[in-house]
Amino acid sequence: MKTAAISPHVWMALLCLGLSACSSSPTLSVPEVPIAARFKEATPWTPAQPADALARNPWWTLYGDPQLNALQQKLLANSPDLSAALARYQQARASTEQARASQYPTLSATGNLQRDQQSQARPLRVLGPLSPDQYGSYTLGLNLDYEFDLWGRVHNQVAAGNYGLQAAQADLESARLSLQAQLADTYITLRGLNQDGALLTEVVNNYRKALDLTTSRRNGGIASGLDVARAQAQLESSQSQLQQSNAQRAVLEHAIAALVGESASDFNLAPQTTEMALPEVPTGVPSTLLQRRPDIAGAQRRMASANASLGVARSAFFPAITLSALGGYQTGDIDNFLRAPNLYWAIGPSLFMTLFDAGKRQAEVDRIQAVLNENAARYRSTVLGAFQQVEDSLALLNHFRSAAESEQAAQVATQRALELATNRYREGAVNYLEVITARAAALQSQRSALDLATRQRRASVQLVKALGGGWNKEQE
Repeated sequence: MKTAAISPHVWMALLCLGLSACSSSPTLSVPEVPIAARFKEATPWTPAQPADALARNPWWTLYGDPQLNALQQKLLANSPDLSAALARYQQARASTEQARASQYPTLSATGNLQRDQQSQARPLRVLGPLSPDQYGSYTLGLNLDYEFDLWGRVHNQVAAGNYGLQAAQADLESARLSLQAQLADTYITLRGLNQDGALLTEVVNNYRKALDLTTSRRNGGIASGLDVARAQAQLESSQSQLQQSNAQRAVLEHAIAALVGESASDFNLAPQTTEMALPEVPTGVPSTLLQRRPDIAGAQRRMASANASLGVARSAFFPAITLSALGGYQTGDIDNFLRAPNLYWAIGPSLFMTLFDAGKRQAEVDRIQAVLNENAARYRSTVLGAFQQVEDSLALLNHFRSAAESEQAAQVATQRALELATNRYREGAVNYLEVITARAAALQSQRSALDLATRQRRASVQLVKALGGGWNKEQE
């Protein structure tokens, strides 16, 4: 009994299938970054416990402000910057789908329906003088091409696209978090100016009453014209400060309008002076930043994408084999087109390999290797920058808290000094300059306390951003 011989075409196909499992990309090596066991500035911002878990997205609800919550929802729905980031992600997704399509065969159809006029003086004329001057050419066929994945070139192209898509998704999340933090920071600053404006409005009213009192005392011969001038100057100065505060608030209101996708001309936020909550944000341990921050994840995915692209560049040194098949009908008589004698077909592999390119392929390998090195350096820079941002925010929160406690004590002292100076002035024991000095110190202390409270909340927003947003119990 004879064994059927295996054709060379079958051997070639089996060889290609075996080689398709090879890959030219190196093993990805993530750069080492020094990671501390705990944050240096953590006290009293203690590490997170499961009971302290935050929701992943609506972390801004910790500030207990319904107006801020509504603005954040508008941001997600209408922000043009967020829409642009989403469009960039969709571009990356479409490019990845193009790369994935290269894993499958390509099927194309051809059709030809034409009438030809042949030159009588054509060299090597078919059939010589007996061939007709005019003839028909009618073709209908299918063409199938499939590239065997030698050395993992197609696989690495798809892998690079997938990693690029994941990086784009991380960029989208990073853009969303940045815009949310920017909106929260701007809104908290505006809320601080609301309180500052309310304080200055009250101060202006008090200074106006003080001017009336000083004017009455001068008319009664008790106070001098100098006291009236000083009271007038203090009133005008406080009115100037109020207008400056209102101007800053207006600019911030316009900025919020742009963030949430509304016209600044039609956008208004009613002033609110109630106290906002200052949450204690759980920090976790430094190593959690490597998984939590989207920009770090994106930097790592770009490294992986460049690493896969390096495999694509290296595979160019090896041959590429494509299996092609075509078939259809071809005739010069359209009336008898779909007949068996008109059938044609062809099938077989083809090999392509560049033998000399003056170093072009090696230059491409060197370029991709440099891109990989750049992305590795950017990854280290992103991680180190993340640690710095967390430590900066923790340091600000710690020192602002201590400063706020001292400022509260100073506020009590300056208010007591103002009461004493006012009483002594009424008794005629001191001149009006002492009252003005005490009032200026009291006002400065009150405004400093409000400013510190605002800066603490802004630092907490930056801490949330530096930590990569809120997180849930499962992630903890």
